[in-house]
Amino acid sequence: MNVLQNIKYIIIAVLMVGFAKAEAHNHANPCTRHEPFKVLCDLCGCSTSSGSFGFGTLSNANFVGVRYIYQNFESRNGIFENSPISKETFNTYQLWAQIPINDSFYVTGSLPYQDLTRDFNGVTENLNGLGDASVIGWYKHVFYKKKSDDVVDFNNTKEPTGHSLQFGLGIKLPTGQFEQRLADNINPGFQVGTGSVDGVFSLGYNYGSDKFGVNTLLSYYLKGENKNEYQFGNQFSYAVNFFTAIPKEKMNIMPFVGLSGDVYDSITQYGETLSDTDGNILNASLGSELAIDKFIFGASYTLPVSQKLFGNNVKSKQRLSVYVNFAL
Repeated sequence: MNVLQNIKYIIIAVLMVGFAKAEAHNHANPCTRHEPFKVLCDLCGCSTSSGSFGFGTLSNANFVGVRYIYQNFESRNGIFENSPISKETFNTYQLWAQIPINDSFYVTGSLPYQDLTRDFNGVTENLNGLGDASVIGWYKHVFYKKKSDDVVDFNNTKEPTGHSLQFGLGIKLPTGQFEQRLADNINPGFQVGTGSVDGVFSLGYNYGSDKFGVNTLLSYYLKGENKNEYQFGNQFSYAVNFFTAIPKEKMNIMPFVGLSGDVYDSITQYGETLSDTDGNILNASLGSELAIDKFIFGASYTLPVSQKLFGNNVKSKQRLSVYVNFAL
C-alpha cells in the first residue's frame, strides 16, 4: 500500500474516531449556538471537477484543516455502445483554510495534492503531484434588524437577522503541471493542473437560525490560456444547501442535503474551439458535520442527477469528501 493510500485511511480513521468520541462525550451544558451555514468554492484544477465543492464548514468557523476528496469517472473511447471504457479515479489531498481579516473581510485558500489513476484496455496510468492553488478574498455583508423609532433603546448592540451576503474575488494559480500529451484523452480533465491563471467571481446568500439554515452560491470561473495555448472553457457553478442543527452536550451535529451543478464552456486551443468539450452536470448531495470544541469533522456524499459532459462521452459516477479542521 503506497503512502497516499495510507494518508487517505488515516484521514478517514480520524473522522470516524471523532464521531465515536462525540457520541461518548458527556458534558453538563448543552451547546445550542449555531451560525449560518455557508458554502464557498473550491478549485482543484481539473476541468471535470465540480466547482461547486464546499469550501467552508457548516459551523461557519474560521479554520485550518485537511480534506480528502474522491471522484471517479468513466470515459467512452468511441461513438459506439461497445466502445472501450476508460475508468478514472481522482484522489485529492488538500490543505485548506479560512482566515479572518476583520468582521467583514476574510480570505480562503487551498493547496491540493493530486493522485490520479486511469485504467484503459488493461493498462494503468498514474499521475500525481501538486495541484493548482487558489486564494479568494471575501466581503461579508450582514443584515441587522431595524429598531423601531417609537422605542427608546439605550442598547447600541445590533441584532442580526440571520441573513447575509458574501462577495468573493479570487485567483487560481498554475502551481500544478499541465501535460499536453494528456489533452488528447477523452477526458482532458485528467491533469494535475491546468497550467493557467484563472479568475474567480462569487456571490453567496446565507440564512441561518439556531435550528435551520439555507445557503446559495453562484460562482463564475474565467479560465486563462496556458503556455500551450490551451484554454479550458469558462465555468459557471451554483449550489443550494439546506441544513438543520442538532445540539448535543458541548457539540453540534449538522446534517444537510443539497443540489449543485456546473456548466462548462468549450475548450479552445490555438484559437480554435474543440468539439464535444462543453457540458453540464447537476448533483445531489447529503452529509453531516460534527463540531466538538475546536475540532470540526465533516463528510459528504454526492451523486449526479443529470449530466452531459464532453458529448456524453464522460460520465461522473460519484464523489466523497471527508475533512478534519481546527477552528481558529
